[in-house]
Amino acid sequence: MLDQKQDKSEILLAWYDEHARLMPWRVPPEQRKLGVLPDPYHVWLSEVMLQQTTVAAVRDYFVKFTQMWPTVGDLAAADDGDVMAAWAGLGYYARARNLLKCARVVAYDLGGVFPDNEAALLKLPGIGPYTAAAISAIAFDIPATVLDGNVERVMARQFGVMEPLPDSKEALRKLAASRTPQNRAGDYAQAVMDLGATICTPRSPRCGVCPWAQGCKGREQGIAPQLPKKRKKAKVPTRVGVVYVARRNDGALLMEQRPDKGLLGGMMGWPGSEWAETEAEQNAPMNADWRSLPETVRHTFTHFHLHLKVMIADVPSDAAPFRGVFVDRERFDANALPTVMRKVWKTAAPALVETGQDI
Repeated sequence: MLDQKQDKSEILLAWYDEHARLMPWRVPPEQRKLGVLPDPYHVWLSEVMLQQTTVAAVRDYFVKFTQMWPTVGDLAAADDGDVMAAWAGLGYYARARNLLKCARVVAYDLGGVFPDNEAALLKLPGIGPYTAAAISAIAFDIPATVLDGNVERVMARQFGVMEPLPDSKEALRKLAASRTPQNRAGDYAQAVMDLGATICTPRSPRCGVCPWAQGCKGREQGIAPQLPKKRKKAKVPTRVGVVYVARRNDGALLMEQRPDKGLLGGMMGWPGSEWAETEAEQNAPMNADWRSLPETVRHTFTHFHLHLKVMIADVPSDAAPFRGVFVDRERFDANALPTVMRKVWKTAAPALVETGQDI
């Protein structure tokens, strides 16, 4: 007779066999049962991309990256600027910088082979407890406790955990471990995440079709939609800044590479001021007849809202900036810019067109 842990895991795995989501980095359960495991490079890449990003947003990026850099060695040898440009739009650019660092450690120090245990994976750049557990389970079928937001929600509801996050995180980890089976660890890890993403959803859990409905304390007590509880968030502050878009009369645009550390580290963008709680001194990148646009560019990062004043100028072909470099119009690609910089361009471009030069 199955114990409760085996019973629960087998019920979930049976559900997963029928309802597993199809993803370009995933090996379907019917193939895993035949011993086919995914490429650890694909698992690692997808997990890094999925941090604080939706599956829908990641699919196309994953396909693009694996087409451009099919192996971890290819990625390790890639130009930093090309990788950052390919990452543009995914946000949280520290992930892209760590992606390159990790790829190079694996390629050059580990012979292109990812470690098959959590302890060794945790030593790699950009890999924390969740990612290490996910790679161990999904890529190597090692029983590891995978705890992302979906799993936290499922466990809080299953066990009726009333303590709010993040205080309850360790308790939820232990509860998740209590259900992690020794066999089919990779399928189980993905099954719990799929359950949270498609059935045990944040606002309207579909308890009527949940394979784990029986015995779920959150459902029995009628409080599933309220779990997990979370501490009240602090008010998100607003920062302001000024950004400068200069176009030379041959169509070249003044760009600047941001420092490697900090937000948008290493990315190309428009020169501008510091982002602060009060308006900083306007430090224009060159002498020009700067004009202020009436529209403010607004963007929200994880920890603050940003409001940017946009200044534009048309300058002669011999213009000499104090900082930044002019990028030929043919080489300029707005899609390679981070999202906030694309918003600036979307605001500035029509105003530059109005001056009479086609861009």
